[in-house]
Amino acid sequence: MISEDKIKQIIQEVMGDMEAGKPAPAASGSLTSPDTDTLTDLTAVDLKTELLVPDAANPEMYLKLKKTTPARVGIWRSGPRPLTRSLLRFRADHAVAQDAVFSNVADEFVQSLGLETVVSCCKDKDEFLTRPDLGRKLSPEARTRLKEICKPNARVQIFIADGLSSTAVEANAGDAFKSIVQGLKGYGIDAGTPFFLKYGRVPSMDAVGELLTPEVTVLLIGERPGLATGESMSCYMAYKASTTMPEANRTVISNIHKGGTPAVEAGAHIAEVVKKMLDQKASGLELKL
Repeated sequence: MISEDKIKQIIQEVMGDMEAGKPAPAASGSLTSPDTDTLTDLTAVDLKTELLVPDAANPEMYLKLKKTTPARVGIWRSGPRPLTRSLLRFRADHAVAQDAVFSNVADEFVQSLGLETVVSCCKDKDEFLTRPDLGRKLSPEARTRLKEICKPNARVQIFIADGLSSTAVEANAGDAFKSIVQGLKGYGIDAGTPFFLKYGRVPSMDAVGELLTPEVTVLLIGERPGLATGESMSCYMAYKASTTMPEANRTVISNIHKGGTPAVEAGAHIAEVVKKMLDQKASGLELKL
């Protein structure tokens, strides 16, 4: 045990060095590199290939397990706490998820797809996040505008909404939308006028279905991000969608992103599912895939 005199001596030495202007000694395991202009991007590391467990009894099996899940296994610890490296990666991925939620889909992206923007009953992002019920409804202005620009009673009505991940929409909606349209044309199916809904939730498709009365309503929407990715998009579809239909009538294709189902591949599959909905006049649990 260190004596009180020894502690006083250490404090005096440290204080003396500070008064003399000497730099403090570098801490063990410093996060800075010798080249201070170069910092390692922790998010660039594929967690499925990184094994931090020292002297693992079966590292091959550990890595095989990691390839099957985005869960954070094999990250090890320092005492009861995670390693600094793992903690910083966790915080970085959490920041990506927050950015996906709080950012807005760029106007330039929507314009690049030739879509007009309408807004739900939410007046801003804060209200969108705190009042999910308003994100399910179309504002009076949106209803009026959609009646003006969209063809009623279309066989298929496609629209895009930001949902809880604007990042996912910008990363995937463009390719998926184009692939859906191409696939439907291949089946000889015409789609109505597509549009973008700002501050939209999944049940907004019910309001769109009642307003425009298409046979099938297709919604591409950003999903709630997690620590595995902030770019996951889903596609919700329903035959004759309405605000009174049960949730069981929705058909969904999820995990549309580069680490899941690629957007172009998902779009082709969505077109195929829509064709089956029109043939069977059903969706959700009643649809036979």
